[in-house]
Amino acid sequence: MAMHRFTSVSEFLSAAREMVESGRPTLARLLVEEAADRTTDPVEADRIRAEWLGPNHRKQG
Repeated sequence: MAMHRFTSVSEFLSAAREMVESGRPTLARLLVEEAADRTTDPVEADRIRAEWLGPNHRKQG
């Protein structure tokens, strides 16, 4: 299996899309969480989580 080294938020979100399409929702969620954690703007991080994980997702604090 190839190892991927993601360096940007967009790469994490692109990989998350691929995981959703291939039926791996848990891995997709982890990638989305990592993308949000790497975002320097807290408003953008919240938007990413809400868009991908839904409005009821609780941010870990």
